[in-house]
Amino acid sequence: MLVPKMALVISFTKSFVSLFAILVLFTNSIDAQGLVVGFYNYTCPNAESIIRTEMTKIMLEAPSLAGPLLRMHFHDCFVNGCDGSVLLNGTTANPAEKDSIPNLSLRGFGSIDRVKTKLEAACPGIVSCADILAVVARDVVVLSNGPTWDVPTGRRDGNRSVSQDALLNLPPPFVSANQSLNQFFKPRGLNAKDLIVLSGAHTIGTSHCSSFNDRLYNFNNTGATDQDIDKNYVPKLKSKCKQNDQTTLVEMDPGSFKTFDNGYFKQVAKRRSLFFSDDSLRKLGKKSMAYILRQANSNGAEFFKDFGVSMVKMGNLQVLTGSQGEIRKNCALVN
Repeated sequence: MLVPKMALVISFTKSFVSLFAILVLFTNSIDAQGLVVGFYNYTCPNAESIIRTEMTKIMLEAPSLAGPLLRMHFHDCFVNGCDGSVLLNGTTANPAEKDSIPNLSLRGFGSIDRVKTKLEAACPGIVSCADILAVVARDVVVLSNGPTWDVPTGRRDGNRSVSQDALLNLPPPFVSANQSLNQFFKPRGLNAKDLIVLSGAHTIGTSHCSSFNDRLYNFNNTGATDQDIDKNYVPKLKSKCKQNDQTTLVEMDPGSFKTFDNGYFKQVAKRRSLFFSDDSLRKLGKKSMAYILRQANSNGAEFFKDFGVSMVKMGNLQVLTGSQGEIRKNCALVN
């Protein structure tokens, strides 16, 4: 039996955790209320068309930017909400989110600037940088032969961007899916399905060897290879990534890394995903594994539908609306 004081502590802790979960969900529901599909219909009616036109040009010039630009929206939303703070420049004395270790490999800031320039020419001071990130994320998926979805807009831009915030709020590739779910997703009102579906974004893009080299050469500081990687795949990965390689890029979904499809789930099912966080999705539970196998052996229709739903859900995180924040004239600078 528990002693009375211990029982009281546990009871209080459970109550506090429950209250925190309710507050998170309540906050997210309030955030979502400020966004609507077609927010710029009257103030900048061609906003999404302008974005799509410019992104079409950019993707023709540099199709490899699809993955990084999609990832940029995720990295923005998970750090103090979808407020465009990942775009702000820092200084030597005050490094910003983009200067943080998890964001050093982000690319495509110039593309966002190109889109913003076009929008400012058409509708000065109207379209936020946070909304540009959300719409661009959708458009790069569409332009990579993936699904489309309606993007609620109306976000405003934040004025805080601190390097440490990114370090504390972005799930690293070396944590387990279970840890990522409980530490980073659930507190934001996102569930296991959202984690699996959003991880499916790894069907496009590349990764530096440094993000998974430990799985090849020193898993859990054992000096050995992660036994969960398909043993027939290990030699191929080692031929591309030498020990301590920090610069080489490897396709996350080999053979179709420029096409948004269900190939990611085939890689996970075959134990050929690069990141420990992706591989450990197989151990998240029976329902999660069933979903992965279903997508790996399907035409991708279910995943495509689910991806749009989870992206909208993520895009609602802690948004600034109404008179909060500002509409930046330059996405890298506070007005």
